[in-house]
Amino acid sequence: MTALPFIARRSMPSAARGPSPAVARGLALPNPPRRAAGFTLIELLVVLVIIGVLGALIVPNLFSSLDDARGTAARTDIKTLVESLKRYKIDNQRYPTAEQGLDSLVRKPAAGPTPPNWKPYLDKLPADPWGRPYQFLNPGVNGEIDVFSFGADGQPGGEGINADIGSWQ
Repeated sequence: MTALPFIARRSMPSAARGPSPAVARGLALPNPPRRAAGFTLIELLVVLVIIGVLGALIVPNLFSSLDDARGTAARTDIKTLVESLKRYKIDNQRYPTAEQGLDSLVRKPAAGPTPPNWKPYLDKLPADPWGRPYQFLNPGVNGEIDVFSFGADGQPGGEGINADIGSWQ
């Protein structure tokens, strides 16, 4: 019958059996401390430094791409305006005057010589990528007519993103 208490003791839940012999002698802690789940401060700082380095490398390239896209959009708008002005000239035997401006592509000019065969050449005038109106000169400085944008700074001349973008380029 000595085997029966051993089997019965093994099948009992651990709480009913009492503390383990090591705990009873004071040699082991009943619940060993567990490491809390999560990240340490050093791990977080390392990740933040890596993100900062990547950001410092990527952000300048992103902004230069944005500036290039604005320049390309301005060149495309200028080509569209020049083509519309050429159609205006075919229909009316001359370009609009500087006073009539690019607005004559959207609305029939009231001032100056009235075009005999005017029709709308554009639905609306585009603004340059920086939100300002395109400039128009007749006669032009660089050609028969000039259509241009003053660039990012809105001032004549400039370099880089501030450079003028015109129909003569």
